[in-house]
Amino acid sequence: MSSTSLRSHSCGELTAKHAKKSVILCGWVNTRRDHGGLIFFDLRDRYGLTQIVFHPETDKEAFRLAETVRPEWVLQVEGTVKKREKDAVNPKMPTGEIEVTVTKLTVLNKAKTPPFEIDSPKEVNEELRLQYRYLDMRTARMQRNIVLRSKIFQIIRRYFTSKDCLEIDTPCLIKGTPEGAREYIVPSRVYPGTFFVLPQSPQQLKQLCMVGGLDRYFQIARCFRDEDLRGDRQPEFLQLDFEMSFPKQEDVQEIIEGSIVEIIKECSTKKIKGGSVPKYTWKHVMDTYGSDKPDLRFDLPIVDITPLIKGCGFKVFEDALTLKNGVVRALRVPGGAALSRSEIDAWTVVVRELKAKGLAYILFKEDGPQSPLLKFFKAGFLEKLQKATGAEKGDALFFGADAYKIVCASLGRIRAEAAKRFKLIDETTHSLFWVTNFPMFEENDDGTLTFSHHPFTSPNMDEWAKRKEEPLKVHSICYDLVLDGYELGSGSIRIHDPVLQAEVFEMLGINSEDQERRFGHMLRAFEYGAPPHGGFAYGIDRVVMILAGEPNIREVTPFPKDQKAKDLLLGAPAAVPEVQLKELRIRLEDLDA
Repeated sequence: MSSTSLRSHSCGELTAKHAKKSVILCGWVNTRRDHGGLIFFDLRDRYGLTQIVFHPETDKEAFRLAETVRPEWVLQVEGTVKKREKDAVNPKMPTGEIEVTVTKLTVLNKAKTPPFEIDSPKEVNEELRLQYRYLDMRTARMQRNIVLRSKIFQIIRRYFTSKDCLEIDTPCLIKGTPEGAREYIVPSRVYPGTFFVLPQSPQQLKQLCMVGGLDRYFQIARCFRDEDLRGDRQPEFLQLDFEMSFPKQEDVQEIIEGSIVEIIKECSTKKIKGGSVPKYTWKHVMDTYGSDKPDLRFDLPIVDITPLIKGCGFKVFEDALTLKNGVVRALRVPGGAALSRSEIDAWTVVVRELKAKGLAYILFKEDGPQSPLLKFFKAGFLEKLQKATGAEKGDALFFGADAYKIVCASLGRIRAEAAKRFKLIDETTHSLFWVTNFPMFEENDDGTLTFSHHPFTSPNMDEWAKRKEEPLKVHSICYDLVLDGYELGSGSIRIHDPVLQAEVFEMLGINSEDQERRFGHMLRAFEYGAPPHGGFAYGIDRVVMILAGEPNIREVTPFPKDQKAKDLLLGAPAAVPEVQLKELRIRLEDLDA
């Protein structure tokens, strides 16, 4: 600590080597124990805890004042470091060998009784924690997570700087160019009736940096998306943004992969499964695991039984073959015969939310298979199923029979639920891998095309000529990085040719007038010698969440919104004065109408 500080040491650094040394500590009262003739406090700051002791014979005034002190008061204490008796040593604390005998006590600030105990292991209502986030930050859990977050920031900056990247900041007030998620809009007072938006990502700006000849860019960028929330998503979040000129796909992957490996090496006790970062195609992971971001810390492959279905006798399975892209697939769950009917019913609700009509199953009990399906099967079909899936006594088979996407989504979700239920996840490792060769386009419910990632992703040019006849068979030069079942982020080789970019817009139904209105600045920039370029972005909050072992990113975000996108600490969003609305030329409709 600085000699000009109010303290000489932190509450986490004193050890036996400081014995007999005079020290000054500052911090919060974590716990208080009054033993009659002695008063003990655990004094807390960001660095740890130190036990301090008040003796009436050492300083009567300090002892009398200590009798009035309560938890969370802010104190400055002066005293002498003393080794604890052997039976009083606390090996769980870095400072557990010593205590400080106080000779002078100064109350820097008193505190009201907090709405929840800071040092309590009890679960605290999340709304209360978010409302009093500044108190929640004092807990060991939050301090540990925020320290980890800060450490990851420093690793990222150090790593990308070492790769000859420039850290370039981009604006948070930009033009709206809808690319997927709903944007937050910001009205302009100077230009009434016009609006800025908050960026979903700096995608176009980092590409323009490449047009500007800056070659390698990175940024810890704040991004905003006005969309429904979930555990790994917030309205505003941080992502690592990276872009480089003249790369192949493998060049971008190598740099991004290196940064995540470096973060894991420095911030996690777990090793990467297999010691390497494999690459899988989108088709492979969808077919095998039902997801483009599967958790591969456990096995459980999905088996395609479509070739077995014709003439099986079960109409639901046979009807699936008449659908466009209809398939029938099965998932074997080892030990699944132990599932109760209520558990299967709960999983059925889950798959129905994913548009599946239901969840067919067979339980291979000790006394024989049990299922409502068996009475429909023709002779020999059950044996074919068992041979194809490897199902045996004690297992369960779950089935999906529908359009390809629905079957993948439903069985992929059941695969994840089964892994949790039967504790199949190897918690000692991290599963890190690439997913490549995504489709260029997806089909909306109305049959129109949309982009799989964003409209600046380069297609596979070997397939591009067939785009009008078979658009869904065109793949993109795109790649996702997956960690422990979470998509960390996406990247691609970008389009740098204005003619090709216009062709992609045309495929998406964006006419030339809309192209100019929404993306004219990009198309014009490409006319001035845009280099081939590519990049990637990953969610930093999500990385911290995974490495901290937390269930959602609210636990690793200093000031998060709640599950309904409200800021309970500051009380936002909030109404603004009528005079301000008038200045912005905004009139509110009757909100109760």
